[in-house]
Amino acid sequence: MSLIDPSRRLALAAAGLALVAAPALADEDKDKKPKGPGQEKETPAVEDLMREHGVLRRALLVYEEISPRLGRDPAGLDARPLNQAARLFRAFGEDYHERKLEEAHIFPAVKKAGGPAAAYPDVLKAQHDRGREITEYILNVTGSGKVGSGDAGPLAQALGRFVLMYQNHTAREDTIVFPAWKLALSERQIDELGEQFEDIEKKTFGHDGYEDAVRQIARIEQAYGLTDIRQFTAPAPPKK
Repeated sequence: MSLIDPSRRLALAAAGLALVAAPALADEDKDKKPKGPGQEKETPAVEDLMREHGVLRRALLVYEEISPRLGRDPAGLDARPLNQAARLFRAFGEDYHERKLEEAHIFPAVKKAGGPAAAYPDVLKAQHDRGREITEYILNVTGSGKVGSGDAGPLAQALGRFVLMYQNHTAREDTIVFPAWKLALSERQIDELGEQFEDIEKKTFGHDGYEDAVRQIARIEQAYGLTDIRQFTAPAPPKK
């Protein structure tokens, strides 16, 4: 017959389990120790999607800057960086970000969740398809490194329409679709998908696709003299 009170026996057992678990919990806390300045940190899934949009927006800014140059002096324009921008938009934007993330994971979840945001995925997918048509056109017209005089006007018009479409497209995704997707899933699901997205990125590019895309767009901007953003500072408004 045991001389230890049953309630005390349970308390002792719980204390023993706590002692056993303590080292493991300590190791886990050690792994989760906040990282300091200069150390690489985890990027949340939604933030990752939006910074990828940042790369694509920089490509759109290249298109926007080059469009009027086509009207002024198409023969003097080096079209090779423009072709590289289209290739970047194709590989990083259309084939990876759109097909493998948005269309495969985000749009279905938003549609399934319902609500106002559910009306967007079909329109956004149609815009993806149209964008791919325009990208193919840009690649074909700029493939030789020069733009013929007969192609300059239509290309400038195509670039302008592409920019306008994607400015509206990415703005709605960032402010409506991505927040709805985040709301539709649990925090654990978001974290798991974030890890899955990282795996997709590495399998697609064999390395950090985002960092490489940033380097590529920086070289394209440099080729067209767009690196110094001070040149885009708006002038002062007229004085009354």
